[in-house]
Amino acid sequence: MSDIVTDNSRRTAYFEDLQVGERHVTASRTVTETDVVNFAGLSGDYNRLHVDREFSANTSFGERVAHGLLVLAIASGLSTRLSISEALQENIMGLLDLQCRWPGPTRFGDTIHVVLTITDLTPTRSGGRGVVTMTRDVVNQRGETVMASTWKLLIRSKTAAQPAE
Repeated sequence: MSDIVTDNSRRTAYFEDLQVGERHVTASRTVTETDVVNFAGLSGDYNRLHVDREFSANTSFGERVAHGLLVLAIASGLSTRLSISEALQENIMGLLDLQCRWPGPTRFGDTIHVVLTITDLTPTRSGGRGVVTMTRDVVNQRGETVMASTWKLLIRSKTAAQPAE
């Protein structure tokens, strides 16, 4: 990353500091039965594929699997712990779009991490900000992609952060 601004020993990044092709890998986390039970309770999603051992044993997965939206939530949390996410935090103006697909299941006991890649940077016509497109692929311990997603975030630019003269 270029031109990271240091402010009170805290890195701050803007739209201009990002580069297409930039890649970041998160720490990993193991998905547990407790995660699935807690997510079912929080979301109200008690789909039998996730919570019913007998039912799910007779599915193509042969066992209970994690909710796709739980995997998305974990991916979001892991991504916010990246140093680039922390540097951008005060300049993220909003999530504009999110697209996900789940090419494979996340099983209880799978350890997952996120590979975040910047794929496009588009300044807005009005200036002062830009749209950052990134992929966030969730990969398990076997190297299988279990979730592929594209996120578009609106990020403040350095020009918007400059005080008026």
